Amino acid sequence: GICIIISVILIKYSAQKGIQTVMKEFKYVITDPVGIHARPAGLLVKEAKNFKSTATFIKGDKSAKATALMKLMGMGIKQGDEVLVRIEGEDEEACAAALEKFMKENF
Repeated sequence: GICIIISVILIKYSAQKGIQTVMKEFKYVITDPVGIHARPAGLLVKEAKNFKSTATFIKGDKSAKATALMKLMGMGIKQGDEVLVRIEGEDEEACAAALEKFMKENF
């Protein structure tokens, strides 16, 4: 089954600028038997490029921007792996919703 933890809003404070920034995150467990592989990863990159926000995939100590195809594939994300997707930017709500939907439909 699909294990999704609904998007969580995290607040962090920028010590340098003294301003509050909001970031969206969600966790997703890969259900595709082949994990994150070429064809859907390429489509994921295209989807991520539709937004101004930066989306980062994190698994353990590895991370890659959602727009970096080779880095994403190089993370070796397999079926059963949990990934954290972190989105930061002006359209992060829309970006998070689109990427979460994409993950459910493709991975």
